[in-house]
Amino acid sequence: MATINRYGEGDIVMSTDKVVTSTWSDNTNNLQTFHTSAIQSTTTDPNSQGNFFINAYHEATSSVNAEVQFSVGYGHKQGSGSKDFTSDTGSFGFSATKVVYNQYRQLVYGDETQNFTFSTHTPEDIYVINVNRARYRHNLKPGSLNLKLTKGGVTRQFTDDSVTSTGSAVITNIGRQFNLVSGSSGVMLGANVNQIGISSSYGFVYPDAGLIIFNPDALEADNLITSAKLPNTNGANSEKLLTVMEAGDQFIVDSEERITSQYYFTRVKNFEFNYSSNPSFIDDQGSLNFTSMIDMPKVYISTVGLYNDEGDLLAVAKISQPIAKDFTKEALIRVKLDY
Repeated sequence: MATINRYGEGDIVMSTDKVVTSTWSDNTNNLQTFHTSAIQSTTTDPNSQGNFFINAYHEATSSVNAEVQFSVGYGHKQGSGSKDFTSDTGSFGFSATKVVYNQYRQLVYGDETQNFTFSTHTPEDIYVINVNRARYRHNLKPGSLNLKLTKGGVTRQFTDDSVTSTGSAVITNIGRQFNLVSGSSGVMLGANVNQIGISSSYGFVYPDAGLIIFNPDALEADNLITSAKLPNTNGANSEKLLTVMEAGDQFIVDSEERITSQYYFTRVKNFEFNYSSNPSFIDDQGSLNFTSMIDMPKVYISTVGLYNDEGDLLAVAKISQPIAKDFTKEALIRVKLDY
């Protein structure tokens, strides 16, 4: 008849595995072509969405299959590089770029007073690449970033320094922070994070939040981008970042997922589970329908149920093929629960 057995010591084993897949839609490894929406990226009004960020799609937005892959944005702590929201007295500098800068420092540092400092250099502004949350599982895989920016005859390849730093990272409000460096696949080119002058790095990578933050002064020193920083003026800086990204023809980054599995080794002894409560096996009085089953019953195990201490059924595992069971047979069934 139906019986509930408690798992013993050593019957339950837990393991965690990492599964790595491509981040981009259609399992694309290298995202080389970007498409934007003329409606979303418009900057005609100070409050237009395109002043805050521009979405990049893997297909033309006219396609029903078009999905946002990432967004780019530009932030300035004084609000330069975009039009002020209003011309009222006291509204100077209150613009989209100021909102973007404040948003990201609030995310990373937890307040609106701490500025982004790259090594010992504190620029007035930042560029941001924000990978769409739907594109990755738990996080972006450290060491998988390979991003090229190109302008004219200048090309620079960027990655995080997770391999060079052997995984050591600064922990922020949004998770791990690695340095954005010149190099490939997590390995920094050279031995100094300050790859522009003696005091400035290229930026930061936040794999747990899908963020890449650039130091604009470093990009300008490399002649990749010249940011327009005039107050109350639309500088179209987000488009500049998108342009050098597309010219670079390489944006590779993988998605990483941690899957925790719990294994229940269900041991069925020869004297257990030899009878069934199936209506075809017993009558309303609990007696066997077939007397031949009294001394040598034969049943089939098709399901394993997992119960809590109160006897509530929590999960059911279906066996791919029923297992014959009688007093001469034992079984070991491994139940795997992923979460």
